[in-house]
Amino acid sequence: MELVQAVRQRRSTAPVGEDAPTDDQLRNYLSIAAHSPDHAGLRPWRLVTLRGEQRRRLGQAMAIGFGDQTGTPQAERTASKTLRAPLLLGIVGVLSEHPKVPEWEQIAATAALITTLQLVLFDDGWTAMWRSGPAVDLVQVHRVMGLQPGEKLLGWLYVGSRDPRTQPSARDLVDPDVRSKLTTLPE
Repeated sequence: MELVQAVRQRRSTAPVGEDAPTDDQLRNYLSIAAHSPDHAGLRPWRLVTLRGEQRRRLGQAMAIGFGDQTGTPQAERTASKTLRAPLLLGIVGVLSEHPKVPEWEQIAATAALITTLQLVLFDDGWTAMWRSGPAVDLVQVHRVMGLQPGEKLLGWLYVGSRDPRTQPSARDLVDPDVRSKLTTLPE
């Protein structure tokens, strides 16, 4: 697949199929994506894989963190959200003090990695959707994810096989009008 075609066609799609890349495949994809922009080569990120029942443990931590009563339909709905893909990759910013690379830039490097990883996955036939929301700040979720001091949970990449019924719409294939987004320095 040509790069421009991959960029134009990649979309976060649902539903996600039940197949997922293996750990060996993930390591290969990650080694490619790790070429993304990263000032000072800090690699200020790590990814946490969640498969099978690990996804349910995360969902239960979310339900508890949101105050859902165990065993209620609301708790089940919350907990089941993490089962929407066979593989979740927890996106963790591993932030450090650096004289030339502020925290925001380390988070930007992590976002660049994830964007590149999504393209690499898409190019090899997978789909991936970055999800976040208020759950990233829950203490119960941090505990389950094994966050360490200085780390910031930035969400999860939901990864799986592409559903052949999910195709980009004609609107998605048209380049957006970005003329108002490209400006010059004011006089």
